Amino acid sequence: MCRHLGYLGPRRSVADVLTAGENSLFVQSWAPKDMRGGGTINADGFGAAWWDDDGARSYRNAMPIWSDPAVADVLGATSATAVLGAVRSATVGMPVERSACAPFTDGTWAFSHNGVVFGWPDALAELASEVPPTELLALPAPTDSAALWVILRNLLRQHDPEKALRVLISRVEQSSPAPRLNLLLSDGHTLYASAVYHSLSVLDTGDSVTVASEPTDGDSRWMSLADRTFVVARPGHVDVTDLD
Repeated sequence: MCRHLGYLGPRRSVADVLTAGENSLFVQSWAPKDMRGGGTINADGFGAAWWDDDGARSYRNAMPIWSDPAVADVLGATSATAVLGAVRSATVGMPVERSACAPFTDGTWAFSHNGVVFGWPDALAELASEVPPTELLALPAPTDSAALWVILRNLLRQHDPEKALRVLISRVEQSSPAPRLNLLLSDGHTLYASAVYHSLSVLDTGDSVTVASEPTDGDSRWMSLADRTFVVARPGHVDVTDLD
């Protein structure tokens, strides 16, 4: 069911964000600690997004993150003040291919989904019908996560980021039986995330903030979020509210 993280703070290499810490996202790809029945490893691809003056950039690969030399060779030479990373455990029946790997990006936005929409694709049919047909025809991959991204992108035209995510979660919960919806969205300045069934933690050091499926190291300042919470985070500012 995947693991993901978002980082905002002092400039670091993208590789460092993905690999730093004894329980880094890199380590979580083969030894996650809190998958809650959503698989055992995250070996079905990975991706990272970062921001420059032109918006969100990304690198994705259907290979396990530990087998791709570009993590060190390319992402190690790329630095940013904002990074969103994900490692994937594909839901049974969904394709293992680059286009299915998060983060999904468009303009200034990057998005990741840790979870599953049960009843896919029927459960998202009504929501998808509200998206312009040309965008549905360009769906990045035939997966629930990619569909959530296309639907969310449409909602972002109508609402601010927090409202768009809350509307998306509420609507999906009306049509899918107990979906798992840990969503992570960023514009490179703010992190927006939900905890719905899966684990989520936040580390705010004052000059940086990290939102992650699991703590990446032993820093005592990590805060574990309760289920059904929503977080809006920037360095020095973390707002956690009840999703309901």
